[in-house]
Parts: sequence; C-alpha cells; structure tokens
Amino acid sequence: MIERALELARSARLLCPPNPAVGCLLVSADGQVLGEGQTQRTGQAHAEVMALRNAAARGLSVSGATAYVTLEPCAHRGRTGPCVEALAHAGIARVVASLEDPDPRVAGSGFAYLRAAGIEVVVGPGAAASRELNLGFFSRMLRQRPWVRLKIAASLDGRTALENGQSQWITGEAARTDGHAWRARACALLTGIGTVLEDDPQLDVRLLPCDRQPALVVVDSRLQTPLAAKLFRPQRSLLIYSGQTDGSRAPGLQALGATVIPLPEPVPGGQKVDLAAMLRDLAAREINELHIEAGHKLNGSLVRAGLVDEFLVYLAPRLLGHGRSMAEFGPLNSLCEAQQLVFESSQMLGPDLRILARLAGSDAF
Repeated sequence: MIERALELARSARLLCPPNPAVGCLLVSADGQVLGEGQTQRTGQAHAEVMALRNAAARGLSVSGATAYVTLEPCAHRGRTGPCVEALAHAGIARVVASLEDPDPRVAGSGFAYLRAAGIEVVVGPGAAASRELNLGFFSRMLRQRPWVRLKIAASLDGRTALENGQSQWITGEAARTDGHAWRARACALLTGIGTVLEDDPQLDVRLLPCDRQPALVVVDSRLQTPLAAKLFRPQRSLLIYSGQTDGSRAPGLQALGATVIPLPEPVPGGQKVDLAAMLRDLAAREINELHIEAGHKLNGSLVRAGLVDEFLVYLAPRLLGHGRSMAEFGPLNSLCEAQQLVFESSQMLGPDLRILARLAGSDAF
C-alpha cells in the first residue's frame, strides 16, 4: 500500500513546492481502497485531506480505516489546517507513515496527537524513498540551505562550449527535454551574470507541460543585468544577488519586478556575492531544490566552496578540444584534495549519456 502512496507523492512533485511531495492512501480493514490524494499547490489541501475528500466523493466511510501516508501528518495550523485533526475526526483507526516530518513545527507532534487520540501509528515503511523524493525539503529543514544541483551539458572531453562561447547545442533534443524535466521539479533556477550577458536565456520550463514555473536567481555581483533581458517575465519571481551595496541600478531592476539583494562577501573590500550566505537566504525564502545552469566560472566558485550537492551531467559523444570547462577551480596540489563523488545513476537519452553524481556524504543530514 505504501508503494501506491509513494506513486501519488511522485505525481505531486512538480505541483507542490515548497511543500513536501506527499501521497496518502485510505484502506478499509478488508483491503478496499477508499480514497487517495496527494499534496496540492501551496495554500491548498494536503495529501490526507485530499484522500478524505476523494473517499467522501465516492460515498465511502473511512471510519476504522488505515491511512498510508509518506510523511508524518502535520499538527500545526499554517496555510492549511492540521491534517491530524482531519484524520481523527474522520475516524481513522491506524496511520502507517514513512517517516517523521523534519519541519520543527511538526517533528513528531503529529504522531503524538494521533496516539493521544487513540490512533495506532506505525512509522518506517517507504522511509528511504520518501526522503529521497523530498531531499530538498529535508535539506532546507535540517541544514537551512537548499539541495543544490548543478546541471552541465558537455562533450565527452568535458567541454561545455567552444573558446568563442558557442554551446548551442552540444547535446541532443532528448537530453535537453530531460533537462527541462529536472528544471520543473526545482523551486528555483540559478544562473550567473556571465550567462545572462552572453546567452540572454529564458531559463524556464517550456519543452514539456508545466503549470508552475520555478523562481529565478541571478548571481550578479555588479548589477549588470540588462533591463531588456528575457529573464524578466510577468508573474515570475526573480531574485538578483549583488556583491555591492551601491544600489544605483537596483531601482530599474526592481521596477521590472526583480528583488535585488545585496550580499557581499564578508572580506575587506569584497564585491562578490557571498554564495554560502545566498543559500541560507534562499532557504529562508522556502527554496528546497536549487537547480543551477551557469558558466564555468560560477560553477567553479560553487564547487570550490563545497556548495554543490549533486551533479547532473549530460555527455555528448563528441570531442571539442580547446574550450570552456565544466567548472573552473584549482589547481589542486594533490589528488587527495579532489572532491569525491558517488555515481547515483546513468541513462542513455538518444545519443547522449546522463550521469547523476553526488558529493560523497552530501545527503548525510
């Protein structure tokens, strides 16, 4: 039963950020599925309430039923009411949950409420899958920073562009479409001012259906973002992090809807963005997964600072020779200084190879 609840949770992944993706299945004592649901948009119903509504719409009573849910039901009143109250009032007799909610407003209080109401609680089934599904949410709650994914499209010899900057297109259509699917699941997409000035990207999800466009983040130390940049779109959040406290260009950017955030490095005369502080600020703005598509210099700065958790790399079967690297950092003095990665998965997408690798230990929180 928990596998079906996890399927429901996965179907919510593109819709529900910054809330965690949760699925709920209501099952009678004789094994009949009474209702099912998943997390809706922020401010709308959670999975448990959706499952109760689904059962009610089918004219089915859930009294004495078991609720299989992929995360601890909430016990606090935020944008919506407490799910534990809804379950108790409906007469649910047993709750099987994958794991405890790391949100300090919940963190076991949901289970305590249910047990106090006489409801049996079982915790554990599907825990690893549920945590993996919501790794960004867990990162924000436990580390106070988003889960950071760096996406790179490169040739087999590790070049992301020719020396003259030409990069469209190194990989094929299947890889590009897959990249947009990873964009769609993120809370925010980040790039650097170099990419904005060179490519004028839209940096949106357009190669597949998506009802929710992720927020945009630009690292722009000197506030050089052109007022005519394609990044400016109505009804879309745009955060521009600056390394300078001089805000002479900020009003023009803000007039177009951008939020300009001065966040210089804490060093004498520092004029670059404090990247670690930026991640903390993004977490405070409810960013769970941060998907980065930037140039080799910003990539290198993030890698050098140890701020990248996961690498999403698309390798094309071609050699470019001299050109721009994946990430410019170093040089290292010893191989033992290298950042150790763990290959998570690989998959062929048309002629290209997708590799997902994580910084060793990055998910140990």
